[in-house]
Amino acid sequence: MKAWIMLMVALSLPMAVMAEEAKEGEGAAPKVSYISLSPPFVGNYGLDGTPKLKVYKADVAVRVTGDAAAQAVKANEPLIRNQLVALFAQQTVDSMSNVEAKEKMRQEALKQVQQVLTDETGKPQVEDLLFNNLIVQ
Repeated sequence: MKAWIMLMVALSLPMAVMAEEAKEGEGAAPKVSYISLSPPFVGNYGLDGTPKLKVYKADVAVRVTGDAAAQAVKANEPLIRNQLVALFAQQTVDSMSNVEAKEKMRQEALKQVQQVLTDETGKPQVEDLLFNNLIVQ
């Protein structure tokens, strides 16, 4: 009989801990995630007819809140990548050469990503877009 009681106590302990964790999780703020869009973006820009080849490499990450938003970004990553490749290819030497222009391009990239996700899911989902690394040559 003692063994039976000990077994019941041992089995009920993990359930009590899980119930407590569920209560804590309900009141917690949604989880913020940073999702890297990999592989990095690499391509040509400033195709203005000059013979000199201009190349960029951009490591991009997006910030989302909640698992649903993270899943939406992952599910629509090909569309997001397509929009960003088109945006980077449209850039000129001037728009890739100074900090203010790069910030403007970052804001435009964020708008385009949010537009893709709004079209696909009904919500912008992405709160911010970050360049982890941006190399132009």
